Amino acid sequence: MATLRDIKRRIRSVKNTAQITRAVQLVASSKMRRAQDRVLAARPYAEQLQRLLSRLATAGGLDEPQPLMEERPLRNLGVVLISPDRGLSGALPSNLNRHAAQAVLEALRAGHNGSFNPQAAQGYFVAVGRKGRDFAVRTGQHLLGEFTQYGDRPDIGLVRAIARVATDAYLNTEVDRVDLVYAKFVSTVSQQPVKVQLLPVQPPTQTEEGFTEEYIYEPDPTTLFAALLPRYVETLIYQALLETIASQYSAQMVAMKNATDNATELAGDLTLTYNKARQQAITTQILEVIAGASQ
Repeated sequence: MATLRDIKRRIRSVKNTAQITRAVQLVASSKMRRAQDRVLAARPYAEQLQRLLSRLATAGGLDEPQPLMEERPLRNLGVVLISPDRGLSGALPSNLNRHAAQAVLEALRAGHNGSFNPQAAQGYFVAVGRKGRDFAVRTGQHLLGEFTQYGDRPDIGLVRAIARVATDAYLNTEVDRVDLVYAKFVSTVSQQPVKVQLLPVQPPTQTEEGFTEEYIYEPDPTTLFAALLPRYVETLIYQALLETIASQYSAQMVAMKNATDNATELAGDLTLTYNKARQQAITTQILEVIAGASQ
């Protein structure tokens, strides 16, 4: 049975843990708001670029074959896995890693037409974030590149480096397709792991209402379309980075809030146990004094 000193020491430890988790929760809450603002500010640019590519494709941008849009039989799959760079994010890193592994299994099973061994399934990973890098190394995946410590404000140089590694692997036929796996920010309590095809680029589809405006392109639509394809790939990666950062701080805030609540509840239970044990000890001492006085 634990002594009063042991219980008191455990109460102090739990309260110290609650102070740490509360501090992390407040920091994550502050950074989460700024990350959410950056995500919301970047989405209109990505949407307008997608609409522009749709217009160019409709206007004749696909008249010439584009290297970044070449379809090949799937034998090797590349995955750009964007994951949190820090811990204390709840189940978000494991959900992303599981989603990436599932993407590799599904793609390779479809590409090998039945002659597929799930135990030997390996993908070619571009790991962005320490959690994804650790997963790729631990599971023995082919690591094309790793990018860690990207911070809260990833710059365009990092995005271009990630895009260059993925694009070079695709153009050199090292991989036949590249998928982008990241955490889409839905709300503070909801972050959804998603997978989108990065390469070969699939031309964005035309919106339901269609295009009412007519434009004169200079130079021709094919040249513009070819010039915008690399920018489109970079935009997808940049948007995924922002979404993952916002998801990371949201998951961290929720996880730390739950940890703080659990620590506070545990400290209350331990305090009650301590008071009962102390009362029992006092009662025992009183009975010993009474017994000694009666002799």
